[in-house]
Amino acid sequence: MASDTPLAHSPRHGIRSQTYFEHISNVCRQAVCNAQNAAIYYTGDRNAFVSWIEAAAVYHDLGKLDKANQVVLQKDSRKPLPIAHDDAGVAELDKLGWQEAVILAYGHHDGLFSRDEEFAKQGRPFRQLKRMVPDGEKVADHVDRKLGVYESLHEAAGCQKLPLVEPPGPLHICGFTRRIALSCLVDADHGDTARHYGNEVKTLKVEPRWQERLAALERYAGGLPQGKTEQEQVRNHLRKRLFEVCRDAPLDPPIRTCDAPVGSGKTTAVMANLLRVAAERKPQLRHIIVVLPYTNIITQSVEVYRKALVLEGESPENVVAEHHHRADFADLELRQLATLWEAPIIITTAVQFFETLGSHHPARLRKLHELPGSVVFVDEMHAAIPSHLWPQMWRWIEIWTREWGGYLVLASGSMPRFWKLDEYKDLIRGNDKKPMPEVPDLVTDDSLRSKLKKMEERRIIYRRRPEDADALDCQGIVDFVIRKEPGPRLLIVNTVQTAAVIAQAMRELGHNVLHLSTALAPAHRDLVVERVKLRLRDKIKNWTLVATSCVEAGMDFSFRTGFRERASTASLIQIGGRVSRGDEFIDAEVWDILLRDDQFRNNPVISISRRALDHFTPNELSRMPPFELATIAMRREWTSGAEEKARQLIEYEDAMEYPNVSKETRVIDTDTRTVIVDKSLAVALRKGEKVSRVEIMRYSVQIWASKIGKLALEPVTHCRQSSDSDIYFWSYEYDPDFLGYMKGVLKLEEFIASGGAII
Repeated sequence: MASDTPLAHSPRHGIRSQTYFEHISNVCRQAVCNAQNAAIYYTGDRNAFVSWIEAAAVYHDLGKLDKANQVVLQKDSRKPLPIAHDDAGVAELDKLGWQEAVILAYGHHDGLFSRDEEFAKQGRPFRQLKRMVPDGEKVADHVDRKLGVYESLHEAAGCQKLPLVEPPGPLHICGFTRRIALSCLVDADHGDTARHYGNEVKTLKVEPRWQERLAALERYAGGLPQGKTEQEQVRNHLRKRLFEVCRDAPLDPPIRTCDAPVGSGKTTAVMANLLRVAAERKPQLRHIIVVLPYTNIITQSVEVYRKALVLEGESPENVVAEHHHRADFADLELRQLATLWEAPIIITTAVQFFETLGSHHPARLRKLHELPGSVVFVDEMHAAIPSHLWPQMWRWIEIWTREWGGYLVLASGSMPRFWKLDEYKDLIRGNDKKPMPEVPDLVTDDSLRSKLKKMEERRIIYRRRPEDADALDCQGIVDFVIRKEPGPRLLIVNTVQTAAVIAQAMRELGHNVLHLSTALAPAHRDLVVERVKLRLRDKIKNWTLVATSCVEAGMDFSFRTGFRERASTASLIQIGGRVSRGDEFIDAEVWDILLRDDQFRNNPVISISRRALDHFTPNELSRMPPFELATIAMRREWTSGAEEKARQLIEYEDAMEYPNVSKETRVIDTDTRTVIVDKSLAVALRKGEKVSRVEIMRYSVQIWASKIGKLALEPVTHCRQSSDSDIYFWSYEYDPDFLGYMKGVLKLEEFIASGGAII
């Protein structure tokens, strides 16, 4: 390669450099392809949408042509470029009048903007006025002097130019559409870079084949056991009827619900509806995305869907993709680990799905362009996100279903119908008071609904200790739980540490106990889940599962007695779904309890929802329909602090304060890091070896960022652009069979309490 050939990426690890022409051509081609595929479902100006993205792709890396940047790019070096390279593309596009493309070029590295910050730049929005070049000049001033040189080099490299015509008309732009546009560009840019360095392989497209998968699902559902007892046969008859009704439901409107109770088979019934909608919509839809509240229930759902939906000769992993905690990495060496929505069927978490909708960060938005023309199933929606996030999420969902061909089903046995509450409606509709969309249930057969409701009645009884009783400490809760005979018993608490402390105390006292929480990596949680299933199948009685909320929804468990540390109303209802699930126990109980111990930890995130639960009596909890309890609880949460947070989020979005929106749409208000618990995997990453993104997810945990420094965890990889994409290794004791990383944490706390110190 001639030394005067401009480069976009430097040689690295024995891999050749990439020319500027090659990178720009590849990014333009893929960005346009992404935009065109999304625009098929767009009701706005499709040509304008594609044109804005293409314009940004043409000039997004223009600043790399600066002589100082080329000096660095010619070397095998990880040194950052001395001149912020995105500013030149911004300047060129602004000069040509392509304003929306300016925003995309600016955002392809820094993310979507804050309008207040850009307005404060004294008439030079989206320019780099704080960053300096090595001689102390502002980047923007340096770029303005050199822009003509960059233009000539860009043309001489053989790259396309924008035609000297008026830009297309303005888009019907909003934050949601702007995020999709940036996603089209970022995916093309990140993907080409990762593939050049061998960090990402372009996967073969798997055809949806929706009609064939629906037929496979029907065969799977028809082959399930019909039951031995009369009660089981009645339940299975209702499950079959629910499947048929959901499958045959009308294709519109595009937002639907399914409030069928626990054990009614709504997971496969709703999937039948999604497959039919995806097949019969015109144009045919692209993906089915199943959103679940907890990481541990993903594997269970994936197992079922792969058995039911994968056709002969297909790779199950390519048809049904399994996504655990967030895996959106921006750094070049980590982009191959980014979790993308490319498979026909994607099973992901509420954290990943809903935080993506509101993100401003390029790496996290990379997959969003796959959402247009997709169907989404939010299962256990009561536990998906905090109540204050729903008004803004609903606004985005309406835009997606109305303008981008989306279809949504919300399902839960305790469905909070917040869209019917005046408090929520007023905020969602805004000043124009537009009508709320119709949201019918998939099940319109009143007879079936009545039978399903009757099946749920009197399955469990909710109880509380006397109001004047003290909160239970560690010894108190162990004694209280163990006294409840016979088992099996399920205790769910609010934090990972509380669960580990109680489980360890039970084991030390000689009790038969299992522990399940996110202190265990997904691969090890799966093993615990299998042990739980075996014990329940073999009808072992005298044992206890101590867990966090990760088991309160979606798990096919049925315990004799349940205990729930006070949290939200929906959480208490949902543990009822893990107790006497098939109505096999007489007078099954669920206890709402208060805990307090110096060894326990509180979860401040649930403070608002916990106050709403305080006002329900045990009799109300036992007698009122679950959906009514959940809806009343959301109204109470609204007046206990949720309204203010919801209003603030909407104001940020309307004001185009996208970084603040991203911050406020955190589903779990925690700043966590990915920590690998498998040493061989950490060694492979340190050596720069290719590692499967699935392996990263299955053998890692999420730990608070504030704890990383205190624990002195060392990064396995380091992201130059953003520290929240760093991956760390757990260097303390890890117990894959019981406590996970909490074994090391508890030993460390014991050591510090005895007078030791971390040096």
